[in-house]
Amino acid sequence: MVGKSRVHIEGVRWLIVLLIIIVSLTGCSNKQETLMKAGDSKQSDSGTRMVKDAFGEVEVPIKPQRVAGIYLEDYMLALGMKPIVQWYHPWWGKQDYLGLTDVPLFDITGSLEPLIEQNLDLIILNAGIDEAGYQLYSKIAPTYRLPSDVNVNVAATLHTIADLLGAPEKVDSILKNYEQKVADAKVKLEAAVGRQTVAVVRLDVGGKPELRLFGLNNAYTGMIYKDLGLEPFPWVKGIEAHDVISQEKIPEFTADHIIIFPSDGAWDSKSNANAVALLNDPIWKSIPAVKNGHVYQVERSHWQSGAITANRMKIDDLLKILVK
Repeated sequence: MVGKSRVHIEGVRWLIVLLIIIVSLTGCSNKQETLMKAGDSKQSDSGTRMVKDAFGEVEVPIKPQRVAGIYLEDYMLALGMKPIVQWYHPWWGKQDYLGLTDVPLFDITGSLEPLIEQNLDLIILNAGIDEAGYQLYSKIAPTYRLPSDVNVNVAATLHTIADLLGAPEKVDSILKNYEQKVADAKVKLEAAVGRQTVAVVRLDVGGKPELRLFGLNNAYTGMIYKDLGLEPFPWVKGIEAHDVISQEKIPEFTADHIIIFPSDGAWDSKSNANAVALLNDPIWKSIPAVKNGHVYQVERSHWQSGAITANRMKIDDLLKILVK
């Protein structure tokens, strides 16, 4: 009986040892599998991710370093990233107000080859680029095109670009400062001009000189009505983006205040002399705003942008010219 008991005990011991080995091997296998999964996740996190843009899903770098933001350079600078190239158009010039003197120009009407040479990590396009153009940019680098509803909203655009640049933590302080400036200006403008009507006009200096009235939903100037509360001249409400003011309609252009800028160059540019001469026409001089000294000539480049820094500069202009 003693011998049988000893054999039984030894058998139990070996069974326990075997179970320990099996459990140990299973644990090692599970641990190795877990490490492998963690490694895969880390590799993915350090590379790219999928995001949804205006035309579908696009794979973008998580931390892009060399970025071209086509007509979005304002937002990039606000977020602390210098663009690799800057937008340029032969008719409209560049965004002079940004002071990007050492950043090469990218002519959006020409070849895309200059972008190829920049070895870009990411291209961000505004809503002015159609799907055919988007496909061409996409052949150069991962390309994100802003949805149209985002493109017309300063906060939404800033959030989107910050996310693409991997800097979402910077947005809140920037927006808080901007929104405070808007709120303060709105109160001052209301006190100064009340319901007096305001219109924004661009003097087109390329080709045939024309006066072009900017509409209520214009991406560049609509904010002066929607955000700052200025009263639009009635014609403004019927225009989506902008429309030419015909010579015959000028006598009926009775806005109380008119903000005007040239489409390119400066007011004293020799190339603009012919267009500026339109403002000496007796018909133009006969309208109320001109007679009352309420036509304000402003610098063009930030008035032809709807981005965050440009809007801050427009606010400064309005406070200077309308708040006495």
